[in-house]
Amino acid sequence: MTSASTTITVKHSEAAATTDAALRPFEPGDLPAAHALSSTFNWPHRIEDWQFALSIGQGVVAERGGKVLGTALSWQFGVDYATIGLVIVAPELQGQRIGNRMMETLLDHLSPRNVLLHATVAGRGLYERLGFAATGEIDQHQGVLAALPALSTREGDRLRPLADADVESLIAIDARGAGMHRGELLRRLFAQERTVVLERGGQAAGFAVLRRFGHGHLVGPVAAPDFEAARLLISDCCRHTEGFVRVDVYAMSGLSPWLESLGLPRVGGGTTMVRGRVPGRGPAQGGWALVTQAIG
Repeated sequence: MTSASTTITVKHSEAAATTDAALRPFEPGDLPAAHALSSTFNWPHRIEDWQFALSIGQGVVAERGGKVLGTALSWQFGVDYATIGLVIVAPELQGQRIGNRMMETLLDHLSPRNVLLHATVAGRGLYERLGFAATGEIDQHQGVLAALPALSTREGDRLRPLADADVESLIAIDARGAGMHRGELLRRLFAQERTVVLERGGQAAGFAVLRRFGHGHLVGPVAAPDFEAARLLISDCCRHTEGFVRVDVYAMSGLSPWLESLGLPRVGGGTTMVRGRVPGRGPAQGGWALVTQAIG
């Protein structure tokens, strides 16, 4: 990930006067209000999840009368790509083009990068009007495990904890699965609760990150050379949790029936959309599960 060196510039427009809502850069002091806004839509994010998202990205808020009523964040990866997420508009401002204004502000700031996002059914029309095209689907699985998954490894494979010497090779593995370089993001994730490494033939060949998120634990990202290796990594993470677990996977991965058999039903998802060039990403390249639906 490449941290932006410039502050997001918010353009003033006639639309601002008609809604009496102003846009400005998202500041750390806005986190409690952003968390409260997402909670009104029953989004599971803790304030710690918001803090992490902002610490590695930039965004804008829409406010009226000193109250934050809209948010949108972005994250930059390498020199060619960025993602957008956590786009929320309070009910009292919906239908007033606030989402459109926030998105245009971020897109102006991110130009000329290729931009990806995961759209809900409600948001897809807005993104299509802004030039985004659908490229695939994701499945959100969550719940309490009905049973611990079995761990079965093929000959020559073993699981082990992350070592300092693994970091650069895992970043390269992730880049193949994500289709973009996310080094800074991965280093931050590796510092969290648990990262398990798949070693194949004496070399690191995949990994999965387990960390606190939302109502419990989240497994992701997951990068692996094949379907069975992805299942093995997810299984290991599941065996180190108690209670609620969430995994967001690409629909084309084929993992959904297996996750449902563990007691993690599909409860939602989204459409992967891109404005610009589509990266080589997903299971075909080794990427199986997302960091989050917002970040990608």
